[in-house]
Amino acid sequence: MTDALDRIAAALERLAPPPPASADPLAHPAYVWRDDALAAARAFAPLPLALLQGAEAQKAALLANLDRLADGLPAQDALLWGARGTGKSALVKAAVGAVQAAGRALALVEVAADRLETLPRLFDVVAGQQRAFAIFLDDLGFDVAAEARVLRSLLEGGAEARPANARLIVTSNRRHLVTRDIKEQESAINPRDSVDDQMALADRFGLSLGFHVVDQDGYLAIVRGYAERYGLPFDAADAVQWATRRGSRSGRVAWQYVVEVAGREGRRLA
Repeated sequence: MTDALDRIAAALERLAPPPPASADPLAHPAYVWRDDALAAARAFAPLPLALLQGAEAQKAALLANLDRLADGLPAQDALLWGARGTGKSALVKAAVGAVQAAGRALALVEVAADRLETLPRLFDVVAGQQRAFAIFLDDLGFDVAAEARVLRSLLEGGAEARPANARLIVTSNRRHLVTRDIKEQESAINPRDSVDDQMALADRFGLSLGFHVVDQDGYLAIVRGYAERYGLPFDAADAVQWATRRGSRSGRVAWQYVVEVAGREGRRLA
């Protein structure tokens, strides 16, 4: 009978293996929150802050906030919102990298947008650690009001609020995060309530940084900065044609152009 029970138990373990153990929360510069465990990021290589041009005020504000978090001082949850490709995600990683380079105990933890309900378990893992954590939610937006309420509760007022050594850093293409469905608002008993509900989530972030589409001069300045950093030729007319063919000028397009030039020149980008 005992042998049979052991075989059944072994079979059940194979069907439902135990959750993976978290990586050491003090050992790595960046993590991915996966399967309710910390996994060390394979290659965390943020750009130098100096390469991110055209957002000096946003850069300074986010860096100062992360410095305070790493020092154990009061720090804000941050919302970086604005146009696509304007460097929001790159700035988050670069700012964390800059704080780490200064010898501060700060780690980045990236969490997928569809894993919001697991954040309390992540908070349990990092709470009390001798290190600060920037919990990174990239490209966030909600189509379901319930998801927005989960995040709002975590930010403020909920029983499972985040610990003092962890703050949420969120990027979104939408200033108020929640899609404004015109038909839904028209059918609401009070359309103003729907707008207020969306605003209530954005208001939970103590630091809100806007990013806007760059003009041609700004775009060329970004390209020139990359070209100088990597020793590549700079051709303004060619860079403008690249952006024109894509119908967009942004930090992302500038980087894609630099990758193209490096490929043409047979150069590697570290």
